[in-house]
Amino acid sequence: MTRDQLERRPEVRIDRSDVGLRVSVRRLSEFVDDRPVFRDVIGVLTSWDDHGLTVEPRAGGPVTFPERLLVAGKTVPLFAVRRAPQPAATPVELQRTAGRGWPGAEQRALGTWTLRAAAGFTQRANSVQALGDPGLPLPEALAAVRDWYAARGLPALVEVVTPGTADDLRELLGPPRSPTQVRTAPLAALARVGSGHDRVRLARTADADWMSLYGRLGGDPAVREAARQVLHGGPSVWFATVPGAPGQPPLAIGRCVIDGPWACFGAIEVQPYARRAGLATAVMAVLAARAAEEGASGAYLQVEDGNDAALALYDGLGFTTSHTYHYALLPQE
Repeated sequence: MTRDQLERRPEVRIDRSDVGLRVSVRRLSEFVDDRPVFRDVIGVLTSWDDHGLTVEPRAGGPVTFPERLLVAGKTVPLFAVRRAPQPAATPVELQRTAGRGWPGAEQRALGTWTLRAAAGFTQRANSVQALGDPGLPLPEALAAVRDWYAARGLPALVEVVTPGTADDLRELLGPPRSPTQVRTAPLAALARVGSGHDRVRLARTADADWMSLYGRLGGDPAVREAARQVLHGGPSVWFATVPGAPGQPPLAIGRCVIDGPWACFGAIEVQPYARRAGLATAVMAVLAARAAEEGASGAYLQVEDGNDAALALYDGLGFTTSHTYHYALLPQE
């Protein structure tokens, strides 16, 4: 089919401006006994260029096909999320899930501990998650931690989980840094909040516009590359953007990592001049609907003590505190 023929088909009600939205498309798959066979797919339209279209359904991997095979297409509402109980998880289990959703650019297992490094980008990606048994006597394990971080020019930071981190380790650490709450909520309630969902676009990668609003990047190329690896790490990662006017930066962004029954929300940023317009809740609702479509039923996030604006937002969305954690320096011997 030519482009002119495609444009004349009334069944095709989407175009390249709909990339990032949830769509239903029908494509010509093959001919059997000279009869056309069509295939349908519902999911996020993640790309549409001269090479064709890609749609990511809820499972099974992306579906890519040439534009000439597109027979019908339309945008569809967000996934209809059913109410479901919040999944059960201990603080240690949830913290391990969070670790998979924000991995170091470089990691090493030490027994059940995980050493993480990312050129200094965030304390979480540059600290040891010391949960469980390191497989060595504690003095030897701590010496290995000190050596590993020293070799990378990084301080030996320990992620201290309450409850979770062993008392004998706590007694050896310096004062707490960056006390943080881990908050959880049922996903269904989050997916139903707010309006303006049609303004939010989803993508599998953080493009330059998304990164321009993310507020935790410096100018060091090594740190920026490590940040990109961390941001894209995780089992199933989605980035949300509310585009600004043509040629202008985005109004809001967000990130979600789906890992089994849990969806982690983070990097929720809104331009100062666009705040109090419901964009943060719209971003979270669209990400929540996608997470539910992939099978998640619980939401969690991390917020530092003292971030009153974020705490108020999450209170209003039904989040409650599961546990807390902070970082502490492992002193040199």
